[in-house]
Amino acid sequence: MLKRISKHDLRLGMYIHDLNIDWMKHPFIRPSFMLREDSDLARIFASGIEQVWIDTVKGLDTAPEPGAQEEAGLPAGSPEPGRVPPARARTPFLEELPTAKRILREAGRIIYSVLMDVRMGRQVRVGQLQPVVMRITGSILRSPGTLVSLCRLREADRATYQHSVSSCALLVMFGQHLGMDEESLLEVGMGGMLHDLGKMRVPDHILNKPGKLTEAEFAVMKDHVILGVEVLRRTPGISRTVLQVAEEHHERYEGTGYPRHEKGEEISQLGRMAAIVDVYDAITSNRIYHRGMEPPAALTKLFEWSDHHFDPELVQHFIQAIGIYPVSSLVRLASERLAVVIEQGAHGLLFPKVRVVYDIQRGRRITPVDLDLSDPETGGDSIVRNEDPDIWKLNPFEYLTMEKMA
Repeated sequence: MLKRISKHDLRLGMYIHDLNIDWMKHPFIRPSFMLREDSDLARIFASGIEQVWIDTVKGLDTAPEPGAQEEAGLPAGSPEPGRVPPARARTPFLEELPTAKRILREAGRIIYSVLMDVRMGRQVRVGQLQPVVMRITGSILRSPGTLVSLCRLREADRATYQHSVSSCALLVMFGQHLGMDEESLLEVGMGGMLHDLGKMRVPDHILNKPGKLTEAEFAVMKDHVILGVEVLRRTPGISRTVLQVAEEHHERYEGTGYPRHEKGEEISQLGRMAAIVDVYDAITSNRIYHRGMEPPAALTKLFEWSDHHFDPELVQHFIQAIGIYPVSSLVRLASERLAVVIEQGAHGLLFPKVRVVYDIQRGRRITPVDLDLSDPETGGDSIVRNEDPDIWKLNPFEYLTMEKMA
């Protein structure tokens, strides 16, 4: 039996009969397949598909019955369809929040000091950075979305320094999702911290120009990669991981990047990861000359660009790591309320924890209430779509950073 459903009702174990979109506009080899992986969910959401046709004979219906996992071809004892068990115990968002704030303040202060040393021609103090990268890594492992979401709160005049901290946190989150061990996460985090170090050798009038660079200015700006690598190669204690992140974060998958115009797998996996993280953080950040995109829109852009600029498979993994509804996203619920995503759920990409803040029908803010959308006791509430905070005149961070609820 065929049934057309919203993408928000999808769950692993369903059989996609048709993606309800022109074949040239979707990322799948064929339009009919069993939905087995969170990566497939991520691709459906990122590609702009809104509704699909499912075959309830070949796979799960929207209301699965006992034993339906085996019928859908999933192993007996698999997690509930559409949900995956947590890899490790997590610290709740609100518990991690004060610690994450302290870590970010410390990280910002230290990376500012380190980069100013580079500007003055002094050596990079790796030993000063290592402890704070360890603390960032620890926070990400405890509560992945907490520190990463706070990284979006930044001052325009300190963009270079805060971009370094954000890139560190995002690369650690990305690496953790890919299964890197903690030692590797520390190295990739250090790479994120130091990847833009060469910008300290770029003249201020170019680095801080509030607008588009001329062709000549952009040529000077591009030199920051080579300049940074030169500094790092002279620095004791710098690993190959850090060098790869710094060398390759502006290379592009189809070969149009710089400085070496590498393409495909000529670029290391670390370099391909760094390119995704670097662009994601840049386009979600507010600058003097532009307003940053909301995370869901930025993920859609990354997906669009993955057919040429970025490794398509790694983009899908990044979307899974960040979440289809990243922390700090404003979403509309089926109950006609608006909510801020405060934490990725332990049971899959479609079931985050949210803070309900606005009643749409009454047109007013409400006392915030936290809901775990994977919990049946929420009354079956679910996300309908993302919303633009500016349209509703809401600041998600006003609610995201509340340490105590009213």
